[in-house]
Amino acid sequence: MAPPNRLETTFRAARMYYEDGHTMESIASTLDVSRSTVSRMLRDAREEGLVQISLHPPGAPRLEELRRTISHRYRVRAHVVAVPPAAGERERLQSVAAAGAAVLEDLLEPGMTVGMAWGTTVSALVAQLRPRPTPGLRIVQLNGAIDTEGAGLTYVSAMLTRAAELWDATVHHFPVPAFFDYADTRAAMWRERSVQRVLATQQQCTLAVFGVGAFEAEVPSHVYTNNYLAPADLASLRADGAVGDVCTVFLRADGTYRDIAMNQRRSGPDPSQLAGIPHRLLVASGRSKSLPLRAALRAGVATDIVVDEVTAAGLLALR
Repeated sequence: MAPPNRLETTFRAARMYYEDGHTMESIASTLDVSRSTVSRMLRDAREEGLVQISLHPPGAPRLEELRRTISHRYRVRAHVVAVPPAAGERERLQSVAAAGAAVLEDLLEPGMTVGMAWGTTVSALVAQLRPRPTPGLRIVQLNGAIDTEGAGLTYVSAMLTRAAELWDATVHHFPVPAFFDYADTRAAMWRERSVQRVLATQQQCTLAVFGVGAFEAEVPSHVYTNNYLAPADLASLRADGAVGDVCTVFLRADGTYRDIAMNQRRSGPDPSQLAGIPHRLLVASGRSKSLPLRAALRAGVATDIVVDEVTAAGLLALR
């Protein structure tokens, strides 16, 4: 019988050590070699690919369970981010934004039109992006940004410009109010050729990225803290049962939105319009985002989501 070759002996040593729990001294005695030879065999087993070692940080099974349950329940590709228990809400936001930026970069393709909604979470995500020049890429603003004081454009322009510079992309701004004072004004503006050009570009999106707004977030949602909504608007929203928004379109807890009065004056695409975009990335962080996140998922706005484990657990705990 031919003697075993080196790899067979190496594999035998690795099996005895990793599967059977033998000590190096025991393996050396069985194979009639020195302990240092066994040590080299175990090293060679790893380098030759005979052994592959995986490390699973504490909590990894829980993260996988959350991811799998959310994916199954809401028919999305879910990414759940581990965050230290002692982390504050801003640290949590930064961790989720970094993970969201990585997912977004993986989705980019040459010639793509990317729709971006503005907000606290998306701004944090853009700040985490790395240079990724992508030929023919276009960015289009999904919702207006002008508030009741005429501000907001600078904030959104800086965010979109940063993404465009990192991706070597062109930008299509949407210079209209986040919310119109009158539904008739919105209808009239939507007939303007300059606005129609932006709307047509939005319809060409194959990827959209956005967050979800909450009325009382620990890290305040931009739309609720920067003169976009008057007290009467907030009262109207609460009377209509709204729990948050996506792209300045307000949602109830069950995901309905069509008969919420404020939505007649919004500038962003509603869930039925978002549904026409093949890839829709929603990024959310914070305990208070669980309820509006569920509303968004029930409305079918997302194909991919990135959340922290606290938000994920809160989402699944809702009944």
